[in-house]
Amino acid sequence: MKKSILQRMADAENRSDATSAAEGSEKSLLTRRHSSPVISNVGRALTQLTEDSIISLDPDRLERSPYKDRFDNDEEAERELEALKLSIAREGQKIPVLVRPHPSKADRYQLAYGYRRWAAIKAMMAESERPETIKIKAYVRDLTDRQLIEEQSLENGVRENLTWIEQAMWAVQLKSAGLSHRAMCPILGLSEAGVSHLFRVTDLIPEDIIHAIGRAKGVGRPKWTAFSELLKDSGRIERVRKIVETPAFRTAESAERILQAVRAASGKLETSGTTGQDEIFDFRLGERVFGRMKSTPSGATVTIPKQETDFARWLVERMPALLREYNHQDGSPH
Repeated sequence: MKKSILQRMADAENRSDATSAAEGSEKSLLTRRHSSPVISNVGRALTQLTEDSIISLDPDRLERSPYKDRFDNDEEAERELEALKLSIAREGQKIPVLVRPHPSKADRYQLAYGYRRWAAIKAMMAESERPETIKIKAYVRDLTDRQLIEEQSLENGVRENLTWIEQAMWAVQLKSAGLSHRAMCPILGLSEAGVSHLFRVTDLIPEDIIHAIGRAKGVGRPKWTAFSELLKDSGRIERVRKIVETPAFRTAESAERILQAVRAASGKLETSGTTGQDEIFDFRLGERVFGRMKSTPSGATVTIPKQETDFARWLVERMPALLREYNHQDGSPH
């Protein structure tokens, strides 16, 4: 009897209560997002896959999807991949990947989904004394580029393990493939306003900074939106690019890296004080740090470094004029 892939994935999950959390993340299924338009289309899109369509392939004959939906150069993703590799080695590959015949290379295939399973199995091959004995279970279907993208997105929707920024960068890939915002809605499970918001963020944050920060697990739309608003001032982008090169940034978790990037963009350093309400800001002009302000609940203190003594004297003399200028733009009386 023919079954949809989701039904078979559910059966596999029920047969293996002992499967580790890493493999479980690959088959997190029908209990999630029942109201999502992505899930409502899964059965229709995948019922063509049948039990007899599963074959065993040499993993070296597979190539990644030309549309990239995941961040790979991320320590969190690497740890998850290692856990998945151990799980597959211990329990076997529970869920087949989906591939299509390669559109331009004979006897080769492109992945539609299952990249992490494929990467884990490739890692197992590299460590095996007999790599030729290791195969990958796969469904094979003829897919257009559009269908490949839809299948890739559908599985992401079922598993729900793309972070917010990975989803945003996936939307960039969909746009590059020629999809309109409206066409992306059922694929991403978002409204047109939600899709537009993804692009408002990715249009402001350069791609190299996004990938330097990483997938930022647990960091959602509000934090990324606030960060993108800071980068409307293009001068702050280079400030962030400098911080991403520091050892402290590179060794931090990606959720902490975005906090460091936000502080760099705003000129803000680490918060201090026991109340958690004190903030410290640097005044910068290019590489030159010409002052620092510490803001506390009781007021603000500005410190000018010793090498900027002449500037400090000039600032004292100019302070009344600066206050009048501030009052004038604020609409306050002189």
